[in-house]
Amino acid sequence: MAESVVADSLCRDCLSVIEAAPKCPKCKSPRILTHPELFTLSIAHLDCDAFFASVEKRDDPSLKAKPLIVGGTGGRGVVSTCCYLARMRGVHSAMPMYRAKKLCPEAVVIKPSMAKYKKAGGQIREMMQAVTPLVEPLSIDEAFMDLSGTARVHHAAPAVTLAKLALAIERQVGITVSIGLAPNKFLAKLSSDMQKPRGFTVIGKAEMLEVLAALPVGDMWGVGKAMEKKLSRDGITQVSQLQTMDEKILAKRYGELGLRLYRLSRGIDHRKVSPRSITKSISAERTLDKDLWNEEKLIERLWPLCEEVSQGLKKQSFAARTITLKLKNQNHKNITRSRSLDNPTQLADVLFEVGEKLLKPMADGTYYRLIGIGASNLTDPIDADPPDLIEPERTRRAKTEHIMDGLRDRFGKQAIQKGRGIKNKKPQ
Repeated sequence: MAESVVADSLCRDCLSVIEAAPKCPKCKSPRILTHPELFTLSIAHLDCDAFFASVEKRDDPSLKAKPLIVGGTGGRGVVSTCCYLARMRGVHSAMPMYRAKKLCPEAVVIKPSMAKYKKAGGQIREMMQAVTPLVEPLSIDEAFMDLSGTARVHHAAPAVTLAKLALAIERQVGITVSIGLAPNKFLAKLSSDMQKPRGFTVIGKAEMLEVLAALPVGDMWGVGKAMEKKLSRDGITQVSQLQTMDEKILAKRYGELGLRLYRLSRGIDHRKVSPRSITKSISAERTLDKDLWNEEKLIERLWPLCEEVSQGLKKQSFAARTITLKLKNQNHKNITRSRSLDNPTQLADVLFEVGEKLLKPMADGTYYRLIGIGASNLTDPIDADPPDLIEPERTRRAKTEHIMDGLRDRFGKQAIQKGRGIKNKKPQ
């Protein structure tokens, strides 16, 4: 009797479950997905391909074959996103627009149209939630999904359901997405970036150590440029090196980040997919009892607002990449100043440090009736507040704040306060 071959492949166009082959025997498509664990994995990350640019090209077919940059068109404008034709020329998100134009002078540059993007993102989110209630949005154009137990509902393995979802998004919304499927969130997000655009990448338990070993440490979640340079100075440039290091050594050398690097380099991530609505920002503001102009008095009012925003970030499991100071003058005119961070934060101390720097130039004798601080460009807290090996004092303050958070959780918000918090108890 001939030995039967187990089907371990999926045609991403006709959704047929087949044996491994260069092309689908039914529809002749070459888009065949093959993996030994393809039909057992259920944690996914879905990411829209060059989202803003894709929506613009969808709405204006004349842009389809042109390099397209979406972003600010003024002298200090920056790139919000760009299509893959522009990316091939070296353009990327957050790049100054003047530099992007030098790299790709023939690119079409248009301003963002957030209403269109919000509508398209909402459509995609509804389609994801129709597949599984366990959808954790990271931004308007990406989210984690947990499809555990959905096979009985959809009469198909999660991989098939995801491929069907990708086709439905293309057909109904008019843009493409890339999907990563893996045993956990870290590996799912990592895999969704590997074959963009229109990709579907699987990382299974069997090969995850090998896949991770081939990566530079800069590709690890939570390793920013400063930390990458520090690791490089210590002789660590590849994830494969982290995989051979003892957990205690990494912890002693890099603190909490060392423990994270130990786990992630081995593909260990126990975080659950947590459904929640998209929160775009977390902020706090106060109308002052009397108008203030004095820099010291305004800074005193800033600290409790930073603590409030910090608690909101921690409670909702977010970290912020952008901090915004808000002031309202006597004429009820709102004035805002923002700064983006190299590493996202949850810490009141960081919010206050940035807010104070933004505030000082504004304390020019103008009377203000309202002050506020906001955190936006929210992301997963796994990236937040890595140890600062250049300024150890900053790391020490971060540890102190986490200890204070623990005491407040146990004994109440008033159980312990920083010195500046006590100072701010003075009446206005």
